[in-house]
Amino acid sequence: MNKRRISMQDMVLGEPLQWDVYDTAGHLLLSRGHVIDNNHLLESLVARGMFIDLPHKSTETPQAAAQVRELPSVLRFINLAHKRLEGLLFGLHAEADAQAKILEVAKTVIYATNLNPDIAIACILLNQSVSSYAGRHSMDTALVSLLVAQVMKKSPDEVLIIVAAALTMNIGMIRQHDHFQDKQGPLTEKEIEFIKKHPEEGVQLLKQAGIDHPDWLTYVLQHHENEDGSGYPHGLKGQEISQNAKIISLADRYCARVTGRTYRQALLPPAALRGLFVEESKTIDTHLAPYFIHELGTYPPGTYVRLQNGEIGVVTHKGKQASAPVVHALVGPRGAPLAFPIQRDTAKELFAIREAVYPSQANVRFSMQHLWGKEARL
Repeated sequence: MNKRRISMQDMVLGEPLQWDVYDTAGHLLLSRGHVIDNNHLLESLVARGMFIDLPHKSTETPQAAAQVRELPSVLRFINLAHKRLEGLLFGLHAEADAQAKILEVAKTVIYATNLNPDIAIACILLNQSVSSYAGRHSMDTALVSLLVAQVMKKSPDEVLIIVAAALTMNIGMIRQHDHFQDKQGPLTEKEIEFIKKHPEEGVQLLKQAGIDHPDWLTYVLQHHENEDGSGYPHGLKGQEISQNAKIISLADRYCARVTGRTYRQALLPPAALRGLFVEESKTIDTHLAPYFIHELGTYPPGTYVRLQNGEIGVVTHKGKQASAPVVHALVGPRGAPLAFPIQRDTAKELFAIREAVYPSQANVRFSMQHLWGKEARL
């Protein structure tokens, strides 16, 4: 028997099994097509160990081989990109061939995100300890900008420059960014003036480092301009602002809202999306809203949610409908942690999402690998 152990990632409660399932001794436990609809039974089977019989290599089809081949870790690639980016941003003045090095980081981000966009987006909410706020926020913005640019059918070359610009958008205030993140009181007039000048300062620093791509520099310069002319540094309006700079700007604002600061709690993703496209509609290009909603959904991967049956879980995958993603339940209806994550289809009435919640309301520890498997291993 050429066996492979299967995990909860392979199981869907209430759905037919895709394979014959065996125990550690090779005894048949359940036949293909059997439906497990009992949590206690599933817990018992997991404890015993569940295996499927794979074809031997001599008879294995290319499709079957591809299914069992270990996939690269999206989380590991993103963390490596974080580490490399932080070093580049803080030491840009001393880097030789900085443009090529930043583009390599951008290519790594694109590669990792395309492996599994759900894991990449979940990193924004679940991978906040990976680096300083300054580097982390730029990476988060780049991830969202990338997905929106791709769904808008931007060319690969254009997407690469958008990602590179997002990664370097705050280079003009990189050393002060964490200071502003930790600041308790209101900003002083001098600090506000400094912030408004950071796009121009960033462009100058990029030029000094040998970065001369005109679109890249334009996106960095314009990423704080607003549709109604209320932005900075030049008060541009509407079509005076590059569309790609607008994409980065919206991604920047969204990511800033859904991640916590020392001086304020993070907004829940539905509230962040509503605030951006409804309450602040005068300052943004509303034509971009459908693309952001398509890629993020009301409940993007990584969002903690409470289901109609009282369970609390984490969104792991986009669903066919933006309001009905796949969730893995972590906490039972009575508030006790479940023995293992259970996949729920929120398109079903019993498991529909009631509301988004804060992580503190779940009070449960887990790793991203527990929810996404080896593609999210460290």
